[in-house]
Amino acid sequence: MLLHIDSSADATADSVTRRLTADFARAWRAGHPAAEYRHRDLAATPVPPLTGAYTTLGRRVEREGFVPPAKVPALVESRAEAREWEATLPLVTELAAAETVLLGVPMYNFAVPAALKAWIDRVTFPGAFAHPDTGESLLSGTRVVAVLARGGGYGPDTGRADLDFQLPYLKAWTARLGVRPEHLHPVAAELTRVDLLPFLAGQEEAAAASLAGARTALSRLAALG
Repeated sequence: MLLHIDSSADATADSVTRRLTADFARAWRAGHPAAEYRHRDLAATPVPPLTGAYTTLGRRVEREGFVPPAKVPALVESRAEAREWEATLPLVTELAAAETVLLGVPMYNFAVPAALKAWIDRVTFPGAFAHPDTGESLLSGTRVVAVLARGGGYGPDTGRADLDFQLPYLKAWTARLGVRPEHLHPVAAELTRVDLLPFLAGQEEAAAASLAGARTALSRLAALG
């Protein structure tokens, strides 16, 4: 299954990540016509932010030694906790079932969008992806393709690399869930606001090359299946 997550607040025509993830999804589906595909638009249908009931339930699960999702309802002690789990379980189940996760991640204020962070917070429920018998991550074989867009440049030679809290965060989060480092495939398009920001003037060729490189990389990743 391909789980396609978009988080840009921009409409498709204005969003670099939405255009790129759509290209990847079309290519992937063409190569896997019988495979399941799910698209979740976090801007159109936001994931609700966590409440105290979520954190209370999560701590109770942690005290029990990280029980599998099927046993969490037995630990629910209030209607508020039940509502939190009802909002969480479908997202956890969806992620666990995915063989490839496609993330559209624009850089907002040097980090990931709040819409994506809300989804990440909710699916990262204690023990949700731990094998009930071995404790090993159920996501160890999951492939994550992260499509990044940055209005400016954040490469090692730009002097702005230390302002990038987007990719380091995604690397830390996916590793925490048990995704193998070699299964995370970040693809970045940089300088995407070259046509709008005066201080980027003169970097049009670099911007075009970055976008073309992202398209090529995504096409290759989609063909790999």
